[in-house]
Amino acid sequence: MKKRRLYFIDLVRTFAILMMLQGHFIDALIDPVFRNPEYLIYKIWVYFRGITAPTFFTISGLIFTYLLFKAKERNQDKIRLTKGIRKGILLIAIGYLLRIPFLAWLNGYFNTYFLAIDVLQIIGISLIFIVVLYCLCFKKTNLFLIASLSISIFIFITEPIYRNLNIEWLPLPLNNYFSKNNGSVFTIFPWLGYVSFGAFLATIFHLYESKKKFKKTIVFSFVSLGLLLILYSSNTLVFLSKLFEIEIFMAVANYNYLFTRLGNVLVYFALFYCLEKYLKNELLLKIGQNTLSIYIIHFILIYGSFTGIGLKHFFGKSLEPIVVIVGAVFFLILVCFISFHYNKNKQLIFLTLQSKFKKIKTN
Repeated sequence: MKKRRLYFIDLVRTFAILMMLQGHFIDALIDPVFRNPEYLIYKIWVYFRGITAPTFFTISGLIFTYLLFKAKERNQDKIRLTKGIRKGILLIAIGYLLRIPFLAWLNGYFNTYFLAIDVLQIIGISLIFIVVLYCLCFKKTNLFLIASLSISIFIFITEPIYRNLNIEWLPLPLNNYFSKNNGSVFTIFPWLGYVSFGAFLATIFHLYESKKKFKKTIVFSFVSLGLLLILYSSNTLVFLSKLFEIEIFMAVANYNYLFTRLGNVLVYFALFYCLEKYLKNELLLKIGQNTLSIYIIHFILIYGSFTGIGLKHFFGKSLEPIVVIVGAVFFLILVCFISFHYNKNKQLIFLTLQSKFKKIKTN
């Protein structure tokens, strides 16, 4: 069976980025009085919002590794590896850039806020990690398969060890990659585990995608394993803890968000892969292919990157549910529209800026 493009990857990316946008919008602007776990709608929203980051990290690892293996088939994996390192460095740089308050700096006010780590830096570091892991495995697919899965499980199992980690002797910029004590939203652990698991899934697709009935098998496997992780991973960890007298298993079971969220991600993947041909809409695919620009634009609009003035500045923690829900819908449309317009004209924009820069330089 001839390999074909996996449209479900773009669909999952679309879902993840839209969920992230609405999640950030509502979280930043809704009045705290409505943040009541007793409200069923709020409780459901919080639960599904909690799946967004694991989905985003996992699909990032999957798409990069899948493209890496496709490049390997054409004997172009060195090019893809180089691009991966460049992309990783670019994401890290953009992650820092989005938090730099230029206006505050111009007024002489400095703080360490821009050193806090967010999603882009972790994805950037993770892509570089996959490149290194791929090279350490001597580009052997089966070894990479085992290594990526083992790393994911190890990171998830050891979560209690680094849960409150704070390596004070490290310089602040490095410590922020491991600790949330200084404002980091995401850290390398545990989120690298999801990216590594995405790399594992990409390897599965690479090895078996052309096999007969692969799609039915993988969808069934995703659903089965996903439900097992959601419903029974905690009990399994408790059982293993008692059986082998390993305390860390019990500690993971008592705060088991990593394995259950991974189960949610697998169910999502199964759903989008199963419904791929029905959801293969040009607009949805386009959104999934422009996640970086969408993320940057939404961050600027909500949090006021560079200027410190965004929607959060004017309406932060003040809106009622109906207003914030309607606002979120319009916000998604606006951000996607700006992203599409930017990507359509970015070459012209860059050429214009380059021309103006040369004029300033010559003057």
